[in-house]
Amino acid sequence: MSLPDKSFPVSWDQFHRDARALAWRIAGLNLELDGIVCITRGGLVPAAIVARELNIRKIESVCVASYHDYKNQGDMMVLKPINEEMLATEGERILIVDDLTDTGKTARIVREMLPKAHFATVYAKPTGRPMVDTYITEVSQDTWIYFPWDMGFTYQEPIARES
Repeated sequence: MSLPDKSFPVSWDQFHRDARALAWRIAGLNLELDGIVCITRGGLVPAAIVARELNIRKIESVCVASYHDYKNQGDMMVLKPINEEMLATEGERILIVDDLTDTGKTARIVREMLPKAHFATVYAKPTGRPMVDTYITEVSQDTWIYFPWDMGFTYQEPIARES
């Protein structure tokens, strides 16, 4: 699979505005939330912004890898599970945060772990959109989102490359 022809570059300023908009949308739902589970790595930045805006201090992560070479989605691997305390409640009063739902494969895995949680992403593609409860911007399935942490003046390979 090669990268799609359509691209959607997102600056740090735009991402921050979109993540704050996600927090405003969630705040408007009047959910009683005790904590956040962010899906790493992409969910780390929006989770920090949402946690600040909603005054949530309890943040957990779940590490699910699907893009092993930044271009092709491979086998799903849970590298770090969610803590037992949050799993015990099936995610009740928990907000799951990620940057994007693309195919919905990662979202499905985390949703199965926390079926009662509210799932929010900044961006959504049509195939993954049914897996989330709240999102800000939808882009077409054939669009590649270039997040600010992926970019310099051109796409930047990570300093440490997986072998």
